Amino acid sequence: MEFVYIFGRLIFSLGSNIYQKKLSQQGLHPFFIVAATYFVLSLFAASLLGVIEIGQLSNAFWLNAFLASLFDVGGWMFLVISLSKTELSVFGPLNAYKVVASMLLAIVFLNEIPSLQGLIGVLVIIAGSYFLTPATGGLQGNRILNLLKDQGVQARFCSILLFAIGTIFLKKSVMFGGALATMVFWSLIGFALVLLSNQLFLTGGMKDNLQASRKHLRTIFVIGVMVFVMQYFTLLLLANMMVAYALALFQLGMILQVFAGYKVFNEKNTIKKLLACLVMMAGSILVLMA
Repeated sequence: MEFVYIFGRLIFSLGSNIYQKKLSQQGLHPFFIVAATYFVLSLFAASLLGVIEIGQLSNAFWLNAFLASLFDVGGWMFLVISLSKTELSVFGPLNAYKVVASMLLAIVFLNEIPSLQGLIGVLVIIAGSYFLTPATGGLQGNRILNLLKDQGVQARFCSILLFAIGTIFLKKSVMFGGALATMVFWSLIGFALVLLSNQLFLTGGMKDNLQASRKHLRTIFVIGVMVFVMQYFTLLLLANMMVAYALALFQLGMILQVFAGYKVFNEKNTIKKLLACLVMMAGSILVLMA
């Protein structure tokens, strides 16, 4: 079953990213796109409340579910900002950095100590990012600098960090209350938090975004369905695997994102980006085999 969860997670993640990027190109604000996604998530979550024994959930579950929701809402906001500012074929391979961040955090919070081979795999992942951007001014060293200066990439790193922290609390929430309860309250708490965020940061544009979103309701619903399934599969995997290793598995979809960037958005330098994927995937495999 783990293969089904991994494959489903990869496909639904890719699909949601494509549609979120398309919505951002239609003028919808990234914060509003996240709010609309969480609205759909909350509808599914509310329908499942009856099958959860809420009174049996511990204080530890509620604390971890809230913290996971808090960090993941921020992660989603930066993720959609990144999609709106950078190419999908760059955005996808950067996902490999989740392994780096999550391994470091798992060492601190979960006492999950990686082997030397796992650490070498992390270094290989970092080295692969060299191929994501072309050199400028004839200087090869400019590649890493160009990557780090890109606002979309910076937003992606912020989302990766927030998601990596959130994953620690997600795993603890699953341990205390199970995958289904975590999924339901992650969605409901997240919806409340994202509404508050939109109220604070998008007060002037909410009405315009609501008006513009009317012709994209089907797309918004599809995104919500994809994210719901993707997140539930993620929780099922986290219930049985070490955090860093589970996230390493998810990196296998980066090649799909490079091809999607080429086919859907006509992005360039596909061969070099595929090379970056191969190097980063090699790092992920080293982590998995450690």
